[in-house]
Amino acid sequence: MTISDVLSLLSWLDLAALACLLLCWFGIGWRIEHPMGGARSVSNLMLAYREDWMREMVTRQPRIFDATILGTLRQGTTFFASSSMIAIGGGLALMANPQPLSDVAGDLVNNSAPEILWEIKLLPVLLYLVSAFLAFVWSHRQFGYCAVIMASVPNDPDDPMTYPRAEKAAELNSRAARSFNRGMRSVYYALGATAWLAGAMPLILGTLAVTMMIWRREFASHSRALLLREDR
Repeated sequence: MTISDVLSLLSWLDLAALACLLLCWFGIGWRIEHPMGGARSVSNLMLAYREDWMREMVTRQPRIFDATILGTLRQGTTFFASSSMIAIGGGLALMANPQPLSDVAGDLVNNSAPEILWEIKLLPVLLYLVSAFLAFVWSHRQFGYCAVIMASVPNDPDDPMTYPRAEKAAELNSRAARSFNRGMRSVYYALGATAWLAGAMPLILGTLAVTMMIWRREFASHSRALLLREDR
C-alpha cells in the first residue's frame, strides 16, 4: 500500500484533528515555558524556588535533606520512564497484531475499516510515548548531573566557588524539571490521542479536554495561587 493509499483512508476532518493535536501540544508547552504579561505558569514559578533551594543548601549541614529530595525526584523520573517503556511495548504489540484493537474499535464506531487504519491511529499515541520516554530519561540524567554538582559545592560559604557552583546546580535542576514536565505533557496527550480510535471529532474533543486540564493546572489552580501568595 502506497502513501497515497494510506492518506486516502483519512478524511479532511482526521487531518484537521491531527493538526489540532499537534498545535495544542506545542502551543501549551510554549506558553507554559514562556511567561507573557506577567502570567507565569506553576512550572515557571517553581524555578525560583529551585534556585532558593540551592542557595539554602550551601549553609545546610549536613546536606542529607537535599540529597533525599533529589533522590525522590530521580525516582519519579525513573518510574515514569519505566511506565512509558511498558506502554510503548504494549503499543508495538498492538501494531504487530491489530486484530483485537480492530475488533474493539470497530464495535465502538460500527466501522469495517482496514486494520492499517487502526495502526495509523495508534501511531500518534506511540510517538507521544516515545517523546515522553526520552524526556524522562534526559530529566533523570540531568538530575544526576545536578547531584554531582551539589556534591562539589564547598562547605565553606566564603569559598569563591561555593555560590557559582550552587547556581550551576540550580540551573541543572531547573532544566531537569523542564524535561520532566515535557514528558508529563506528552503522556497527557498520548492519552488524549487514543480518542482518535473513536473518530476525528472525539480526537478534537479529547485534545481540547487535555489542553484545558493542563492550562487549568498551570494557570488557574489553587497550587498557583498558593505560590503567588506573598511569604509572611
